[in-house]
Amino acid sequence: MSAHTLDKLIMMANQIARNLTHEADPVTMIADHIKAFWSPRMIQQITPVLSETGSARLDPVAHAALSRLVSQSAHAT
Repeated sequence: MSAHTLDKLIMMANQIARNLTHEADPVTMIADHIKAFWSPRMIQQITPVLSETGSARLDPVAHAALSRLVSQSAHAT
């Protein structure tokens, strides 16, 4: 995976967060949106960003949503 691809995934996750941050439960809404519209490969490609120190490149709400998806995925297998 190229750095360009990862940067684009981060940008997309942050855009989704900006658009859904005013929902009653934005973490759930973002997680549901990503699960519905992203391929498992896309989620797998962005997962390493979650463990970066401070994860500064991800909006905090996007980070929480992606962390939830990864956690649910780990428990499903």
